[in-house]
Amino acid sequence: MADRPWLAHYPAEVPARLSYPEVPLYAFLSRSASRRAAMIFFGRRTSYDQLWRQALTLAASLRRRGIRPGDRIATALPNCPQAAVAFFGILAAGAVAVPCNPLYTERELAFQLKDSGARGVIALDLLRQRIEAARGDVEWVAYASIGEALPAHLATLQRMRERPKPIPRGERFAELLNGSPEPPTPAAPDSLAVLQYTGGTTGTSKGCMLTHANLVANMVQGQAWLYRTRPGKEVILAVLPLFHVYGLSSVLNYGVASGATLVMVPRLDYAQLVSMIKRYRPSMFPGAPTIYAGLIRYLEQHPTKLPRMEAGISGSAPLAADTQSRFEHLSGINLVEGYGLSEASPVTHCNPVWGGRRAGSIGLPWPDTDARIIDPDTGAEAAMGEVGELCVRGPQVMRGYWRRPEETADVLSTDGWLRTGDLARMDDDGFFYIVGRRKDLIIASGYNIYPREVEEVLLSHPGVDDAAVVGVADPYRGETVKAFIVGKATPEELDAFCRQRLAVYKVPKQYEFRDNLPRSAVGKVLYRVLRDES
Repeated sequence: MADRPWLAHYPAEVPARLSYPEVPLYAFLSRSASRRAAMIFFGRRTSYDQLWRQALTLAASLRRRGIRPGDRIATALPNCPQAAVAFFGILAAGAVAVPCNPLYTERELAFQLKDSGARGVIALDLLRQRIEAARGDVEWVAYASIGEALPAHLATLQRMRERPKPIPRGERFAELLNGSPEPPTPAAPDSLAVLQYTGGTTGTSKGCMLTHANLVANMVQGQAWLYRTRPGKEVILAVLPLFHVYGLSSVLNYGVASGATLVMVPRLDYAQLVSMIKRYRPSMFPGAPTIYAGLIRYLEQHPTKLPRMEAGISGSAPLAADTQSRFEHLSGINLVEGYGLSEASPVTHCNPVWGGRRAGSIGLPWPDTDARIIDPDTGAEAAMGEVGELCVRGPQVMRGYWRRPEETADVLSTDGWLRTGDLARMDDDGFFYIVGRRKDLIIASGYNIYPREVEEVLLSHPGVDDAAVVGVADPYRGETVKAFIVGKATPEELDAFCRQRLAVYKVPKQYEFRDNLPRSAVGKVLYRVLRDES
């Protein structure tokens, strides 16, 4: 896309080209170290000085436990201070962070731990039964308690409700912070920082290899795009999960590099969320469409005036125009849509935040990011306005998939172009619009769900003879999972069966029983027919 028509619509304050410091990601935490609050968790404040010292102390403890540069350390934590300490401590030790979803089942966790070759795990203590069952060859586990991060009066109540339990085959995360801080292990910009697991077109989960340089680039791009924000003065509502690449990059990394205060939200409770917004008056509210839709329903039932915020940025799933307009009307917050994927650290596109946005569009490519639309079958560049597969190229694009060279070659060309698998079009001004997905990926509440994985679980039930899964429209989640079943099992049986083997957001919400499934002459399920009939 040699002419790059989107550049003409950049805000005047945003340069088309940026410079990127050749430093490891953790360097931005050291630069932000001050008495300013890095995090607020139920009223308890952690300063940047404290966060940096704790990260360095954790790094020293990891080195004493034999962790070497390049070793993988998994985390399974909600949004809490320990999540930030663990992430930067792992990087400061020269190791690679492997963020895992705390909602994952034993089977899902076991796969990621084994595939990544994780030597250690830092997890919430409430997950210990699941972690111990899934850990396999993992050498050690450290368990963090929410109570340890609470203010004193709340921590006392927490201890009264829950007596400390012995930790089998593990240790307490707090013990790793009892030593003294030591200088960080040097890390080259092109060294691996994060293995961010996602799903591939076949449904097999793959680790995206994101380097320090990838993540630094996406953070710098975000700072350039959000040109009105004030370094050291912003307050960010950290409601997006930090184990998700969107929350990791757009909340934690961006926030720390900008010296912002993160208001940690460990669990989505809208009454509590509104209370936090009123008390801490965040200036930025990154989120997903389901979060905004839920807040709309709450505000409609409990009318209240929210303090003004500078911007809300929606990602992870398509933002409905109705959700955007209703949220802005009720909250007074300017809400724009962006786009990204794990393979790109993740952001590649966003609408201008302060004027010039286009409804239904994912916006313009970020600085130093090229984008084009190609014919999915031939690879030829599509004409302006024509629908095809969206491809992107930029400094934030991953190195490749972890130990999967063939899958890497399928999506990443030798000259750096990444095939996203999303169908899109570009208008004459360079604004991009997602119109669908080439594969059968389902996105519910911002999470990727792959039909094959759900089908395999369903087919393992003795009462299921055949199964197919598609995504159907849902006003709250964007999409939800619908399963077509051939067999004698009941919906109640299948729901209980799936909940033991799948994260809750992957469990089918709708079941339709049939005598047979539509198939092609060669035996492939005709998913298009099932979607059309839903």
